Amino acid sequence: MINSLRGMNDIICDERFTYFLQTAERIAKNYGYCYIETPILEETSLFKRSVGESSDIVGKEMYQFIDKGENDVCMRPEGTAGVVRAFIQKKLDRAGGIHRYYYYGPMFRYERPQKGRLREFHQFGVESFGVESVYEDASVIAMIADILDALGIGYKLKLNSLGCKECMPPYREKLISHIESVEEEICEDCKRRKTTNPIRVLDCKNEKCQELYADAPKLIDNLCESCAQDFDKLKKLLQSYDIAYEIDTNLVRGLDYYSKTAFEFVSDGIGAQNAIAGGGRYDRLVEFLDGKPTPAVGFAMGIERLLELVQMPQTKREGYYIGAMDEESIELVLQLAHQKRKNAKVVAEYKKKSLKNHLKGADKINAKYCVVIGENERNDKTVWVKNLEEKTESIIPQSEFLA
Repeated sequence: MINSLRGMNDIICDERFTYFLQTAERIAKNYGYCYIETPILEETSLFKRSVGESSDIVGKEMYQFIDKGENDVCMRPEGTAGVVRAFIQKKLDRAGGIHRYYYYGPMFRYERPQKGRLREFHQFGVESFGVESVYEDASVIAMIADILDALGIGYKLKLNSLGCKECMPPYREKLISHIESVEEEICEDCKRRKTTNPIRVLDCKNEKCQELYADAPKLIDNLCESCAQDFDKLKKLLQSYDIAYEIDTNLVRGLDYYSKTAFEFVSDGIGAQNAIAGGGRYDRLVEFLDGKPTPAVGFAMGIERLLELVQMPQTKREGYYIGAMDEESIELVLQLAHQKRKNAKVVAEYKKKSLKNHLKGADKINAKYCVVIGENERNDKTVWVKNLEEKTESIIPQSEFLA
């Protein structure tokens, strides 16, 4: 028997999965976002330039290969880079104006599978281009809160500011100075990050490193006046939306094009890997990928991580089950089912069965109506209908049933 690859699961009639997508999509549209879909395969250079060659994603986790045309390609490990590439390729960066997109689909990372983390996983995300105001940051955060609230998922919001190209360089020098003062005791990853991405040391999961960085300078204490004002305004906006938050000075995005707002939603219900959504502002990424400088902000959330937390609404009966009592009525059943499907959900049974078994079949698929045709109904051009919610039954003309 051939099994699926490790860390890659089938999704079969998963109502939670489809309910999540329907809910997130509905709310994204309410915020004025439209759907975008980018290819699963992209040039590897896209992610080396966007995610960064020093990142674990690029260095260790990408599904990368040379295709038959000698192109260096990979299966997308995240969604933002592809959306930005499409934004530039379609010359939307030069068109001006505001562009807001939402997306969902599979992503791929070669890492050890564990609870809520697969090698093929699915993300839902949004990207907003052309709005520099912190009001857009607050709106994006509010959208996540609305999605999680609608799904019945509890959360905590962590918030930080990464400054800008004015206040980040002097802060980086202060941080490097602190790292060098404890360099003999930090882990090898942090030693490497000191030269490639020093701000990422703050995100190190090594407990000893975290103790050594406890006295490190905090970025929010070194913001320029503009960044400090924006961060204060963001906090006030979230308070006005009744969205609780906590400041996490170790919450970072380690690449140069990230700026100002960084945020992460976490949940206690999914184990050690508790992040369920995250994002921030990346005003320089479009420029990094050879586009016209364009302010941007967005987020992504891992769908598999959230599914077991989703509170499903009470399932209501819907649609029709239609079946025949004798062989002669089967073709009529199929004809009526075909016509009725133009305005309703209909499941047709291809075999003749007793009334009792038809009722069981309708109940099994949670149909609202059980419709049965036998000899009498066929001759009279009627159907027998039972409303399984109200427990009422009647015989009505076929024309009325189709109407």
